[in-house]
Amino acid sequence: MPVAYFQTPVGIARIIEEDAFISSISIRDEEYDIEPASTPLMQTAIHQLNEYFAGKRREFTFPIKQSGSNFQQEVWNELMKIPYGSTITYTQQSNQMNNPLAIRAIAAANGRNPLWVVVPCHRVIGANGSLTGYAGGIWRKQWLLEHEAKVLGIGQTKLEF
Repeated sequence: MPVAYFQTPVGIARIIEEDAFISSISIRDEEYDIEPASTPLMQTAIHQLNEYFAGKRREFTFPIKQSGSNFQQEVWNELMKIPYGSTITYTQQSNQMNNPLAIRAIAAANGRNPLWVVVPCHRVIGANGSLTGYAGGIWRKQWLLEHEAKVLGIGQTKLEF
C-alpha cells in the first residue's frame, strides 16, 4: 500500500492508497518526514487537497473506498450530501437517515470516518451549535468550518466549543 505524508495548514496529513482507491486520509499531530506521492492517484489526491486548502476546490473527484460496516457506509454517504460551507446537527443527520434514535451511533460512525476532509464529518455540529466530537481535534474542525465560510464569502462563523 502506497503511503504519502504532506503538509497542510493544520498539520501533516497521511494518505493511503489501496487497490486504485484512496482508502484513508488522516491528520497527524506527530511530526513526520514529508514523503512525496509515489503514484499518480496519490499525486491527484494531494493536488486536490492543496486546492481545497487554497480555496479553489469544494468537491473531490478522486476515487475513494472506505472500509466499514453497512451502517458506517450509510452514515458516511450521508456526510457527502452536506454542501460545502454548510453544517447540520447530529439530530438532523439522524433524521435524514430516517433513524432518529441512532444519534450516538451516527456520531460514533462519523468519528470513525477514515477520509478526513473528503468525507466532511467536520460539517456536523452539536444541536446547540457547539463543535463536538472531532477526531482531528476541535480546533481543526473550527479551522475547516471557518475556512469554508471564508471561501464562500460569508465571513468567519462564530462557533462555540
